Amino acid sequence: MNYIKSLILGAVALSLSLSSVQAGTFKADARTKRIPAGTVFQLEFLQPVGTYSGGMGDSFTATIKNEQTSDTGVIIPAGTVVRGSINEVKTAKRFSRGAKLYLDFDHVVTPTGRQIPLDMAVCQFENIYYDGGLYKNLGYGEAVKANYNRGVEITKSTTEYGMKAGDTAPGMQYLTTPFCAIGGFLGGVGYFVGDSVADMFRKGKEVNINTGDIITVKLINPIDIPVY
Repeated sequence: MNYIKSLILGAVALSLSLSSVQAGTFKADARTKRIPAGTVFQLEFLQPVGTYSGGMGDSFTATIKNEQTSDTGVIIPAGTVVRGSINEVKTAKRFSRGAKLYLDFDHVVTPTGRQIPLDMAVCQFENIYYDGGLYKNLGYGEAVKANYNRGVEITKSTTEYGMKAGDTAPGMQYLTTPFCAIGGFLGGVGYFVGDSVADMFRKGKEVNINTGDIITVKLINPIDIPVY
């Protein structure tokens, strides 16, 4: 009987001892500094990421350029690693429909080596779709608009060239300007029509982030970084 009591008392003592150790560990880990939602980071990519060569699930690594500090010191130093992956790729298609690239930022590696999950979104890129996709151009309507602007630019520049003839030969601009304007107009229309037809068969632009490119992102949800 005494033997059984001793075993029970020993088990209780061991359980209390383990609980004490676990409580002490949790207490140490509970010392954190919070980085609030909306905080902006500058990320430098360490390898290229793009819609042409990348696929869903491909991982990437970037480093933080701007350190995060608090009143007690640096929380996340510059050079801290952020890892992520490609969430989705929508390939470029005919009628100048450009590709879209969707990125997930998985976790940040703290100075102590811990991996803290995070939720980030790109907030500065050439173009950002309403659902967070990164793109260079949307489609045919955008391409036609660009062709029109280029055609107008051709007409304008050739007309201005004709007007400059008067700088070297006074009165010559009255002769050269009409010819240059007509030529520029025909050239602009030709460019507009020709390139607009070509854009019906041309694929849209790819999205590429090169090694060393810096992209601005922001936190969607706050993160707590352990400090010691």
